[in-house]
Amino acid sequence: MQLDHATGWVAGVTHCPSPNFNARPEGEAISLLVIHNISLPPGQFGTGKVQAFFQNRLPIAEHAFFEQIKDLRVSAHFLIERDGRVTQFVSCLDRAWHAGVSRFEGREGCNDFSVGIELEGTDQTPFTDAQYTALQHLTLQLQAAWPIAGRIRGHSDIAPGRKTDPGPAFDWERYRASLHVNEDRS
Repeated sequence: MQLDHATGWVAGVTHCPSPNFNARPEGEAISLLVIHNISLPPGQFGTGKVQAFFQNRLPIAEHAFFEQIKDLRVSAHFLIERDGRVTQFVSCLDRAWHAGVSRFEGREGCNDFSVGIELEGTDQTPFTDAQYTALQHLTLQLQAAWPIAGRIRGHSDIAPGRKTDPGPAFDWERYRASLHVNEDRS
């Protein structure tokens, strides 16, 4: 896994370009990493439906939940599946649509200055060793490129009351220890 700073794409992962992105505001620098979780249908893994959702190809008739989200146009920069496979949907240099209404350190609209990583999972399902390993490697690549060390948060941290992910099953201590970073979670 190797980040190309010129393009914002990571070599050695699957590329599955999403149409759901746009340019970051002029002069905006990446300064935040946001960790999420997702599963489609909810609680089901390995279905390929997250990829379809981020490409606006979700088969609506396949599941009742898909009807509820059919009009959403969202994406993330990356998805890490249960087996540790990484898929990239949007160049890190572009603005993915993952954070929604959000705030970090008094700034609104976190999509403008963040990279979003989705972990295939739920708030209550422990994440896998393979996911933590892939997340560590990906985060180290991102930290080498942009000033995000100490600026890694969950979706719930930037959208409190609206979002709960990555949830209590995500082991922040394990993740931070793998990065050799002591972040303040206040």
